[in-house]
Formats: sequence, structure tokens, C-alpha cells
Amino acid sequence: MAENLILTKLEGVKQRFEEVSAQVNSPDAMADMKKYVALNKEFKDLEPLIKTYDDYKTMLANIEEAKAILRDEKDEEMREMAKEELDELVNALPAREEEIKLMLLPKDPEDDKNAIVEIRGGTGGDEAAIFAGDLFRMYSKYCEKRRWKIEITRMTEGTMGGYKEIVFTVSSSTDGVYGILKYESGVHRVQRVPQTETQGRIHTSAASVVVLPEAGEFDVDLKESDIRKDTYCSSGPGGQSVNTTYSAIRLTHIPTGLVVTCQDEKSQIKNLEKAMRELRSRLYAIEYQKYLDKVGSQRKTMVSTGDRSAKIRTYNYPQSRVTDHRINLTLYNLPIVMDGEIDELIEKLQIAENAERLKASGM
Repeated sequence: MAENLILTKLEGVKQRFEEVSAQVNSPDAMADMKKYVALNKEFKDLEPLIKTYDDYKTMLANIEEAKAILRDEKDEEMREMAKEELDELVNALPAREEEIKLMLLPKDPEDDKNAIVEIRGGTGGDEAAIFAGDLFRMYSKYCEKRRWKIEITRMTEGTMGGYKEIVFTVSSSTDGVYGILKYESGVHRVQRVPQTETQGRIHTSAASVVVLPEAGEFDVDLKESDIRKDTYCSSGPGGQSVNTTYSAIRLTHIPTGLVVTCQDEKSQIKNLEKAMRELRSRLYAIEYQKYLDKVGSQRKTMVSTGDRSAKIRTYNYPQSRVTDHRINLTLYNLPIVMDGEIDELIEKLQIAENAERLKASGM
């Protein structure tokens, strides 16, 4: 039964692949760049499934062939070889089918995008800003390990260290950054003795993390007439050019009232480019939020991007403990986690989400 269901779904994928293959080379697609980009992406996404379809059919055919040899062949040596092959294939089949089921699950179309990450200190004053800085360091170390590129768009430093707010873009030419970092959206809580505490009492502070998919050029129809651009002098680290040139950029999207600023670069052109990327992504996120709200209500592993009140993780320093509340996972390796080793947390969240999605799909 499972074989038939999987084959039926794979045959549907192959039919769609053939349709996309024909459409991507059609004059209509070539004339509409947005359509062409979407079709080309779908084509590339379906290619691995087509190879899987061929491999799976070969596997099933080999099983039937081995069964036929055992049924009809009189030569004992041939029968023994067929039995060994059959046992090996039958034992490997369940794992292969589970892998295919995961591949067949509808993919979040945003997973392949780069990400814009915003960290804000929440309750806890100076200690919250310090913790926001610790989270930024954690993500920086993680990105460095994966050879992802980080570009800071803007930041406001805390009075005692860390950041009241820091916004940065994470990009990769090979990995889907958003599909990995999206699990970090939500409120992160820390329990420890603050640097500012003189009596050694443990305090609880928090910082919110928002992860947005970076919108592509064709994802948002952004009209120049809808944007008001203001320039002003930078006010932070940056050397002699700070406060002497109007390099900082403030963009206001008039229809929505969204405001984006960037002053990280000394060049006004580079600041404008970064600000435009963030504005495009925040506009895109307004529509994407509807999808997240729907998904977030169905899956405990996903937290709506804009829901900063949802507590997802606690970092307890006295006990060297990290707890992810969405899947009730506790690890006792806090120093390692804070040094950027968050793979285990993300992988367990991915496994839990995939299990929920498989259950919902009925496969």
C-alpha cells in the first residue's frame, strides 16, 4: 500500500516536472522574467525528486526480480544470491520510503532564501542588551562555522555593552539560510547573575529574535514613487566620516508607513542598497506573515515571525542548561551552545516539525 501511494505521488511529481520543463523554455516564460525565475526555481527543486523516482522504481523492480528468481530458479547458488539481494533491499526499503516521504512534503518556498535577523533587548534593561549581544555572538559563530556571510544593517549599542537592537543579513550561495535560521524566531530568556548585580542574585532577562526571508528582486513590486528617502549624518563607529557626511539612509514606505534606516557603511550608495533590501523584505514579510500565522497555529516547532511574546528558549547559566520549550528539549552544554554550536537544537526542531508534517499529510 505504501509503495503504491509513494509511486502515485512520485508519478504526479514527474508529470509536473515535464510540464515545468516545457514551460520554462516557452516564449511566454522568457518574456515574463518573474514567471521565468519562478519556473526555473521549481524546475531545480523537482530535479532531485525525479532522480529519486527513478531510483525507487529500480529498487522495487529489483525486489520483484529477486522474488521471481527465488520462485522459479532451481540453481541453489542463484537462489542464495537472490535471497541475499532480496534481504538487503527489503531491509533498506523502509528507510528509503521515509526519506522519500520527507522529500514529497510541500516545501516552504522561502526556505532557500537568505535571511534578515533582528535581535532586540527586551525586559531586563542593561542585562537584556548584554544578552542580545551574546545571542549575536552565538549566531555569528554559527554562521562563521557554516561559512555564511553576515552584513550588519544597523545597530544601537547598550550602555553597558551588547545591543539594544541589531539587524543583520545572513547570506550563502549554497545553503538555504532562512530554512535553517527560521526556528530562532521568538523570545529567548536568560537566567544568570548580571554583571551589574552586586549581591549575586540570579535575574531573568529576555531578548527577542525575528528572522525574515530576504525578498528577491521579483518578490515585491516596489515603486520608487512610494518611497521617501532621507539622508542624515551617521552617529556611531565609523571613523572620521561620521557626522561629517550625509551617508546614513532613512527610507519610508508611504503606503504602509514602514521605516527602514541604515548607517553601517560609509558609502551612501551601499547604505541605500542595504536599506532597500531590508524594506523589500519587510514588505514581503507582511504577506508571508499570514502563512506563518497559519503554520504557527498548527505546528509547535514554528513561531510566527512577528510574535515576539512567544517564549521559545531559556538559557540557564547556573545550571549550564538550555531548554527549548517548543519540543521540551534540554541540553546541559550551555557554554558550547553560546559558542555557536546550535546544530543539535535546530536539527531536533526540524525532526519534530517533519514528524508533525508527515502525520498531517497522512503518509
